Amino acid sequence: MKTKEVKSVFILLLTAAIWGFAFVAQRVGMQHVGAFTFNGVRFALGSISLLPVIYFFNRKNKEQQKEEADLKSTVKSGLIAGSVLFIAASLQQIGLIYTTAGKAGFITSLYIVLVPIIGILFKQKTHTKTWIGALTAAIGLYFLSINESFTIEFGDFLEIIGAVFWACHILLIDRFVKNVDAIKLSSIQFATCAVLSMITAFITEDVNAAGISGALVPILYGGIMSAGVAYTLQAVGQKYAKPSHAAIALSMESVFAAIGGIVLLAERMSPRGYLGCALMLLGMLIAQSENFGKENPGDAS
Repeated sequence: MKTKEVKSVFILLLTAAIWGFAFVAQRVGMQHVGAFTFNGVRFALGSISLLPVIYFFNRKNKEQQKEEADLKSTVKSGLIAGSVLFIAASLQQIGLIYTTAGKAGFITSLYIVLVPIIGILFKQKTHTKTWIGALTAAIGLYFLSINESFTIEFGDFLEIIGAVFWACHILLIDRFVKNVDAIKLSSIQFATCAVLSMITAFITEDVNAAGISGALVPILYGGIMSAGVAYTLQAVGQKYAKPSHAAIALSMESVFAAIGGIVLLAERMSPRGYLGCALMLLGMLIAQSENFGKENPGDAS
């Protein structure tokens, strides 16, 4: 493996770690503010944190005329993606009130197998390995979230619905980035999500400066690190990493979420829960394995 590829994989692992530990920040933050308030401030910071990145790439690319022509399309795409992001992020954040960071991380990561399955609606081809991976992940989800009385915890249920919306969000982004700048799209969608979250927060929650101040560190982490920094690292890392290597590295987000929950929040699972996590991770890797070997062999050293 080339040196650039190795560095890229480590960058993507760092990205996954930042995203994984964000689940911990999200749980801690809600000790001080409501779910919609947390998301509103968090995504506002995320949108703002991407502005310097946009400025840097604008100066580097010097494609001002094309950027102006694409502004309307970028804003429209950002509004649509941001609305779906609002639903997904809201379900995830509320779900974290009732479940652990580790479980939320693994359940959210189901989008990895849901994306190609939902893609069937858009006439995208789904391989046999995807179905095998989905079945394995579903069995893992059973062990992780379904108890002996065949009921599911409310928080886990919300995270599962959220995973569907995360998958839809990824499919939308995949479609939009073919025509607009990805970083500008992200900034606009974060801003859209922030506005929708704050409107909902003012209607349903007690928004006050004291609560936001108490949750400042988790909010800063969730907004700047999870959005601005991690997104930039992902863009840099995927430049030289093979798609299969990138997918595996980023799927470790769920593992880091579990580690963060254990180390920082003293969360614990039953042996049944750990088995479920292992099966879900295996299912994700199986689903991604359809991409193995598709890269240009000449890229390998």
